[in-house]
Amino acid sequence: MPHRPSLDPAVAEVRRAVRAVLTGLGAGEPVLVALSGGADSLALAAATAFEARGLGLAAGSVTVDHGLQPGSGEVAARAAGVARGLGLDARIVRVEVGADGGPEAAAREARYAALRAAARDVGAATVLLAHTLDDQAETVLLGLARGSGAASLGGMAPVREDADGLRWVRPLLAVRRATTRAACVATGLEPWDDPHNRDPRYARVRVRETVLPLLERELGPGVTEALARTAEQLREDADAFADMIEETIEDIVEHVEAGIAVSVAALAANPPALRHRIIRHVVASEFGASLTRAQTLEVARLATDWSGQGPVDLPGCSARRDGGRIAFVAAPRGTAPASRWRGTPPAPQ
Repeated sequence: MPHRPSLDPAVAEVRRAVRAVLTGLGAGEPVLVALSGGADSLALAAATAFEARGLGLAAGSVTVDHGLQPGSGEVAARAAGVARGLGLDARIVRVEVGADGGPEAAAREARYAALRAAARDVGAATVLLAHTLDDQAETVLLGLARGSGAASLGGMAPVREDADGLRWVRPLLAVRRATTRAACVATGLEPWDDPHNRDPRYARVRVRETVLPLLERELGPGVTEALARTAEQLREDADAFADMIEETIEDIVEHVEAGIAVSVAALAANPPALRHRIIRHVVASEFGASLTRAQTLEVARLATDWSGQGPVDLPGCSARRDGGRIAFVAAPRGTAPASRWRGTPPAPQ
């Protein structure tokens, strides 16, 4: 029998990860890869092109040109050319990046809007993102440094679904960054190295280049994997809390003018972890705002440590004690969005 060359282990690992998320999609279903041209997204694109052929899927790539660096158009064109060589239907989208929230946040918002529009254009319900295990570990450390709680420490979800059904899938969250680069080398793909990924002005770069290597040296190998496992465990906890909140919240809220109210007795009866999550959930769902821990604790005191204190000012709204309930009311200059609680919830007990 003729000798069949063995498949490179790095290529095999990336392909297995991609196959796991593509299996089960319908024949001919479009799937898009977010392709920057870096090693992670190139390895993802190559694996997707290979696996999609075997599964009968229509695979394409989208490269977003943010226009933030000299030569960004050439970088995008090169990435799209590589994608076409792999057999993907490649497209380039050029975006204007605003200034709201800082350059990183603005670029991310523009990028995701472009990917969402591209998916809508081709009828794709799945977009693949190339975040790796290393990216996950960096996200956990950054969340820890901000003190932003378990939801942030849970990192990036492997699958996230928008309200319109678009799925954002990260097949490589269990794959190391070194593996994606090795897969590119094995398949003859030359990745583009974004100079921003070496710029120490960015906190994520400092974590990548300095903090994680230091932890690995001082605490021993395996820190990166441990951080990623921690994220997975915290996401499981967060999912359990979310289910508990969904089961509880319909029975303890009621409508008030320009807002929503929550039963004081019900809040006080819950343990602190669930109480605080209910408060954050109400504000996020009703007013589209996130609360700090200090703000959450101040609202909780309206239920558990009431001594006549006045309203608590919050992003987009205020919270005040009103008899046996805490009322969350839109800020005077804002307009509260339509409530997610339709109908008439039962009165608080």
